[in-house]
Amino acid sequence: AGSCHGNSVERKIYIPLNKTAPCVRLLNATHQIGCQSSISGDTGVIHVVEKEEDLRWVLADGPNPPYMILLDGNLFSRKVLLQLKGTSRVSGLAVSIAKPSPPQGFSPGLKCPNDGFGVYSKDYGPEFAHCNTTLWNPLGSGISYEDFDFPIFLLEDANETQVIKQCYLDHNVPRDGSAPEYPLCAMQLFSHMHAVTSTVTCMRRSSLQSTFSINPEIVCDPLLDYNVWSTLQPINASGKVDPGKEVVMVATRIDSHSFFWNIAPGAESAVSSFVTHLAAAEALHKAPDVQLLPRNVMFTFFQGETFDYIGSSRMVYDMEQDKFPLRLDNIHSFVELNQVALRNSSILWMHTDPVSRMNESVNTQVQTLLDTLKRSSVGSAVTLQEAGFSQPLPPSSFQRFLRARHIPGVVLTDHRTAFQNRYYQSMYDTPENMGVQYPEGLSPEEALEYVTDTAKALAEVATVVARALYGLAGGASSTSAIQADPKTVTRMLYGFLIKMNNSWFQSIIKPDLKGILGDVPQHYVAVSSPVNTTYLVQYVLANLTGTVVNLTKEECQNPEKIPHTEKELYEYSWIQGPLDANSTARVPFCVRSGVRLSKALSPAFELRHWGSTEYSTWTESRWKDIRARIFLVASRELEIITLVLGIAILVVSLLATYFINAKADVLFSIPRDPGAVAY
Repeated sequence: AGSCHGNSVERKIYIPLNKTAPCVRLLNATHQIGCQSSISGDTGVIHVVEKEEDLRWVLADGPNPPYMILLDGNLFSRKVLLQLKGTSRVSGLAVSIAKPSPPQGFSPGLKCPNDGFGVYSKDYGPEFAHCNTTLWNPLGSGISYEDFDFPIFLLEDANETQVIKQCYLDHNVPRDGSAPEYPLCAMQLFSHMHAVTSTVTCMRRSSLQSTFSINPEIVCDPLLDYNVWSTLQPINASGKVDPGKEVVMVATRIDSHSFFWNIAPGAESAVSSFVTHLAAAEALHKAPDVQLLPRNVMFTFFQGETFDYIGSSRMVYDMEQDKFPLRLDNIHSFVELNQVALRNSSILWMHTDPVSRMNESVNTQVQTLLDTLKRSSVGSAVTLQEAGFSQPLPPSSFQRFLRARHIPGVVLTDHRTAFQNRYYQSMYDTPENMGVQYPEGLSPEEALEYVTDTAKALAEVATVVARALYGLAGGASSTSAIQADPKTVTRMLYGFLIKMNNSWFQSIIKPDLKGILGDVPQHYVAVSSPVNTTYLVQYVLANLTGTVVNLTKEECQNPEKIPHTEKELYEYSWIQGPLDANSTARVPFCVRSGVRLSKALSPAFELRHWGSTEYSTWTESRWKDIRARIFLVASRELEIITLVLGIAILVVSLLATYFINAKADVLFSIPRDPGAVAY
């Protein structure tokens, strides 16, 4: 039996655009940023803008406003957007991706990322506050942090972009300088946001709704997720580490951002560092005597760092409140991996905090840390250099720890001053930006295993970091055996940058999580947690640092029922496993590791300090409907004539119905029988 489609008329009128990404509204303690449409969506006649001169038609000459602009990705800039922001002749914007990426660079983020939430302020290193000494992201246009009152969508599919352009060419191109004739090709964008003004306003409204309404309508949600962490030597996650036990902390961020919702490839800004971190963790765990080292090493992956250090500020808060196994006093030293893939002449820069180093004791410890790193790089393809004593720390999670305590620490980057990354926090921070290239014609399985030059370079960095961590933890043996595996690095780069749904990732996750393996990886923190990136970092780390144990599925999922499993020291996961060589069935197994999750929700929301200047206050607005479509629109005159005719026909039909009803006894009376005679 054939199925019935009640929307066949709609499908004949509209062409839906299915591969789009919207700009959505985010809010903090004082501002709202992002974009939105009106409640019923915004509509406009399409005009293609491929060079700046084309804007004149939209802003002045065109006779059919408002216009919906199809903007070439190379023109997507602050200058153009601010022109469009100031006019009522524009109802929305659809942006096509520039290919290749804009050669001049493109960063919609701030010139001074996370300004005001790091360690530098009027009370601590005022000469370094607000990037006074070093402008870290000079290409930052700040458009991600502007508020637009019209919808802006990214067109992800080149085929859909071509359909829109063809519709424009067929119907909207001005002929010989005169206006095009109707019908015209139009676009409608729906992205109405529920939250307004600021986090303070939207959280208060949501709180009132939750308190007094049976069916509360929440208007915004805090950005939140989970940090991933583990230790070299197992610790009791539900207890407290001995105050005298020192821990070397190594950290990195795992999230990124761009102008458009959930488009955050973050290749250089996040993936390069956390992949290197994971490879270093694997290399160090393989060293023979690590369980005997006098100091422990903690591997930490922070979520939400793009939005004023959500993950790191929460971990510091939990340590201060005794809600975490470690205390700040346990931290012996801090090593952070920042952007590390775009090295010039193989140089990796070591950044330290000049303010805390004014304390002689801290300076001595920092110098030991730097010397250990330099020694670890001897004989490798990585050259470590100090950024300089007069140079502040770049934007980094370490700054949140320094706000709480003078911890000796170093941040490793590929840049001495301004970022090498010309696409920081943008949709163009892709594998190509990092130089990840594959030969033509490789199958997905071959590409997964193909060791790229980028993988080899990051493995070198991971080796240096692992050897340095071994030395910092008190290791005295030779470190020549500690070696990161380029094959592991290349698999991770493929999985986190090219295709999440690959055979290796499939083999290391739980069966009930296979739905998280989408195609194109994105690393936005979001509001529903944990996100794909968090899960995958968790299971990759467990795979690289854990051990396979001989437990059944039932025992693995309920280890507390089995003696000697030391449940308080380890996490147990029943993993899908690889495909059996001779069938489509998988060979599952149990992995024991010390990998755990801790909440990455800003303390501002725990404390209900929605206007906080101490902690991140970012929220994301809720919405009901996000979609885009194109269709042909008739002239205003024809629409009015059609409306008037319709009303006239309605009036005539009502009058006719009235008179017919009034004369019904005459019009519909039963005629007399001609054969009947009356006397």
